[in-house]
Amino acid sequence: MEITLETPLDMHLHLREQEMLTLVAPFSAAQFAGGVIMPNLVEPVDSLQRLRAYRSAILTACDGAVFHPYMTLFFRDYSQQELMAARDAIIGLKLYPAGITTQSEAGVRNFDQIEKTVALLEELDIPLLIHGESSGFVMDREQEFLPVYERLATTFPRLRIVMEHITTADALTLLDRFDNVAATITLHHLLITLDDVAGNLLQPDLFCKPIAKTPRDREALRRAVLDGHPRLMFGSDSAPHPRHRKECLGCAAGIFSAPVALPALVQLFEEADCLDRLPIFVSTNAQRFYRITPPAKTVHLERLPWQVPKHYETVAPFLAEKTIAWRLKPSGSD
Repeated sequence: MEITLETPLDMHLHLREQEMLTLVAPFSAAQFAGGVIMPNLVEPVDSLQRLRAYRSAILTACDGAVFHPYMTLFFRDYSQQELMAARDAIIGLKLYPAGITTQSEAGVRNFDQIEKTVALLEELDIPLLIHGESSGFVMDREQEFLPVYERLATTFPRLRIVMEHITTADALTLLDRFDNVAATITLHHLLITLDDVAGNLLQPDLFCKPIAKTPRDREALRRAVLDGHPRLMFGSDSAPHPRHRKECLGCAAGIFSAPVALPALVQLFEEADCLDRLPIFVSTNAQRFYRITPPAKTVHLERLPWQVPKHYETVAPFLAEKTIAWRLKPSGSD
């Protein structure tokens, strides 16, 4: 059995820098026609010059594969001139609360001081992508941030807002209230709960931000995705870290799901008997909300079990040593 996907997209992707970029970018480029690239590098991508240099490095790492890097700028206080100059080079601005996740120390500390820049985004029709967590109790952080989304969606009704990697049923409830809001959902939040992370022995490779939530939340996410919600998009939030950043005190947050993204999604949708809705999640909704036309790319998958490797060089992948029923069909095979 085979399945063909046209222009699949990953709408939330960390590709890192230097050697790590060279290692991980080909996994995404093999499966997707494009991806929304996160800007939280060691030195944030907060200028057009840095953005262009990073985009060039990504294309080099993809080594000729059909893959469009949809670039984002790290949110700060931009002038209208800066945003107008960058508008054609970016898909949006990415807002991080300060210190909330990896390399976000330069993020927003006072949300009462962002409206000038947000108003420019609305005027220039540049989407705002948000890592929506407070600094409160870890299981409540997404819920506590929802009033910020509500205020922005109400105050700026023409601004397209993306709630990144949502994890809760409450976030879905808010999504349904505002037509100018969309959301990404990861593979791992469709598959795991907090019990998988810390219910027995601690699993550092499943530690991510936002942290995995309850079975109730996971079921709500699955139901919305599998039912074909029109404003939910796949965003892997694939976020690789080397072993010494995972197996240590102060374990880094992030799950490296790029190698298994499409095969595991196909398996999930097949098990739910709704493979016909997979293109909505991995392509159609993103194209509509972002108003983009990705490069033409056809991806073939075949129902042939394979075991996910324990490591890819220094990085452990999501579902390591597990067997997945689907795999990418090798190019050139019958």
